[in-house]
Amino acid sequence: MRTQINVKYLDHPDIQEADSILRSCVHCGFCTATCPTYQELGDERDGPRGRIYLIKQLLETGDITEKSQTHLDRCLTCRSCETTCPSGVKYGRLAEIGRGIMEEQLERPFKQKLARWLIRKVLPYSSRFGPLLRLGQIGRPLLPAALKAKVPEKQSAGSWPAPHHARRMLVLGGCAQPSATPNTNAAAARVLDKLGISLLVAPKAGCCGAVSYHLSAHEEGLDFMRRNIDAWWPHIEAGVEAIVISASGCGSMVKEYGEKLSQDSEYAAKAQRVSELAKDLGEVLIKEDLGQLQLQAKGLKTAVHCPCSLQHAQQLGGQVEQILQQAGIELTRTKDGHLCCGSAGTYSILQPELSQTLLTNKLEALTIDNPEQIVTANVGCQLHLGSKSPVPVKHWIELLDS
Repeated sequence: MRTQINVKYLDHPDIQEADSILRSCVHCGFCTATCPTYQELGDERDGPRGRIYLIKQLLETGDITEKSQTHLDRCLTCRSCETTCPSGVKYGRLAEIGRGIMEEQLERPFKQKLARWLIRKVLPYSSRFGPLLRLGQIGRPLLPAALKAKVPEKQSAGSWPAPHHARRMLVLGGCAQPSATPNTNAAAARVLDKLGISLLVAPKAGCCGAVSYHLSAHEEGLDFMRRNIDAWWPHIEAGVEAIVISASGCGSMVKEYGEKLSQDSEYAAKAQRVSELAKDLGEVLIKEDLGQLQLQAKGLKTAVHCPCSLQHAQQLGGQVEQILQQAGIELTRTKDGHLCCGSAGTYSILQPELSQTLLTNKLEALTIDNPEQIVTANVGCQLHLGSKSPVPVKHWIELLDS
């Protein structure tokens, strides 16, 4: 694809990278076949190729319209297109750059600005999100059915083993997960403890930065990343083997810390080291002898939902299924596994109608073989699926915690 970048953007720090990505696209259209929003809406501008053209138009003309903004907002950034693309176009990165420029240049309506600001000021902070969630859970029985479904029932975490093994790993606590699904990391700690690994939490680490960064508040997102690096660094110097991340959306971001902070002279080297240590929980367990867990029950018929962040961003599709099958858990058939459930970080809040359509489609695809439960690898997907699922939805690590 030929480009002629507008002079007003030539000094932008990311413009050369954006130009390179644009030029790598051969506009073949393979990506449209696997794009959830294009499949649903049938509009070229609601597919990757169309959105690439919209970003190209922005960078060449210097202009962006509200209509173009709407099409870019509808993108899930699921990155299914990247898995499909024969040319290796880094669409997700191009979308980040394009949306960032768009956000600086085009004023949003007040309601949109307020919604995005509230999300950024509440969701990434456990001390703010947790109490609000608890209030919702207390009043849950009195809520209307539609709102009640969006408030997860209170979950007990259970015990967390004291660290006593020579092998030690860090775990990312995250922002929503400690309040909404606290059993996920606790179950991971118990499972790893049986495998001879102690899982440690750095109390000052929190949100991975994805919420702010994906809402185009890039500097704010980078500050979250720096805080996590500072919190983890003493443990890294003490020799932890890995930074384990049980939420695949967060894992995708932490693995990109090195890239995101590459121009920060103070943090670049540390960020790269953090990215090297970052491992999805499945990456850790697949290398261990799961026979040590001595699982007694084979469990219920289980459907696996592989989050977009796991299969497309981290390219780890099929790993969870392999682990569960090795553990003797019966997996049911599903279809359209490459398609997003509609959670996509804050997408389910900002694009509720389309998100609900994708959720309905995903649940139909996951339940074709009548599973008794659904498991996934990301807290956002877990809560989103659970809001409408006819069967319980869990994190897959809970099946190994017996």
